[in-house]
Amino acid sequence: MALGRIVHYAVDAVLVSTVVAGIRRSSGFAVDTTLISDPTMRSFADRFLGVGETIFDMATATSVNSDYFRKDSRR
Repeated sequence: MALGRIVHYAVDAVLVSTVVAGIRRSSGFAVDTTLISDPTMRSFADRFLGVGETIFDMATATSVNSDYFRKDSRR
């Protein structure tokens, strides 16, 4: 039961990180990790956000190569 809860929280954290990466890519606004004074926590935040970037890149590459997605002509 505890392992399932940990996995659930980990997946939620990755989803939040991926949404933040998508916001950065679409709007140009990014989380300013330089405001975190503790170097260990800053490093953790940078790695956390890096995971979201990786997942976002993988999702983008998958959608580009998929027949289920097409380029939106309205943009």
